Amino acid sequence: MVSGFLEYILELLEPSGGIASCRMFGGYAIRKNGLAIALVFDDEIYLKVDDSNRTDFESMGSKPFTYEKGGKIITISNWKVPIEILEDSEKLIKWSEKAYQVAFKAKKK
Repeated sequence: MVSGFLEYILELLEPSGGIASCRMFGGYAIRKNGLAIALVFDDEIYLKVDDSNRTDFESMGSKPFTYEKGGKIITISNWKVPIEILEDSEKLIKWSEKAYQVAFKAKKK
């Protein structure tokens, strides 16, 4: 069963096209044109980040997604989307497009 939060996010991102989701490790991955651009866990969304968009997140006090494995804290390249961005669908789409570019560059490497 898909969470209401995930449905909300998918609806917001739908205008950008090519958006789909799938289950992943107790949460969901959001893909655009087949590339993973975001994770959804516990009613939070985390977009893909690299040096090109990290300052957007840092300037709003966001933090990267972390989890514990084998007693170690693992940090990945997805950062929590601030509530101010979630409340503005145009900004969310812009941020998700940047995340798509990050995923696209990572795939080319």
